[in-house]
This record gives sequence, structure tokens and C-alpha cells, in this order.
Amino acid sequence: MAKVTAGRDALGDFAPKFAELNDDVLFGQVWSRETEFAPRDRSIVTVTALITGGNFEQLPFHLNKAKENGVTKEEVAEIITQLAFYVGWPKAWSAFNIAKEIYKD
Repeated sequence: MAKVTAGRDALGDFAPKFAELNDDVLFGQVWSRETEFAPRDRSIVTVTALITGGNFEQLPFHLNKAKENGVTKEEVAEIITQLAFYVGWPKAWSAFNIAKEIYKD
């Protein structure tokens, strides 16, 4: 996995500790634990959590990561459809609009 610097790039000057935790701990230590939990599965869980929480600002990055990790368009559509009944129709619509852009090719 390529080193993530999004935290430092976006918040390094404003919130250096948060940026460090984002880049070094979350992406550097947690996401790198591929023998404990496959990246594909980690992506599915992360995308599901983001949609559930209505955290759509972070969803494009993680849908792209899910796509890179082998999660198919059909699987994403099923995930969002399943979630619609548990977390709300509006959240599903919002997630579908983002997923359509990520998986348009």
C-alpha cells in the first residue's frame, strides 16, 4: 500500500497530531495489517461505516480504494441496497450518486 499523506497534506499545519494519527496510525498501521484482515474486506467495512454515518465527504476516497482492492460495481450496488433498509433511503441515494461516479468506467 502506498504511503498516505492526506492528513498532512490537508491538515498538517492546522492539526499536526490528527494528521499524524491519520497517516501513520490509521493508514500506516491499521490498513497495513493485510494478514489479519484483507484490504478488500477492510474496504467493504469502511465504505459501509461511512455510508451508515452519513460521512459522504470521505466516501469518494474510500470507494476508489475499494475499487482498487477488488470490490466490484455490482458488490457496491448490493452493499448500498442492503444498507438502504437499515440506515435510510436518503443515505443510499447519496451513496449511489457517489458510487456511480467512481464506477462509471
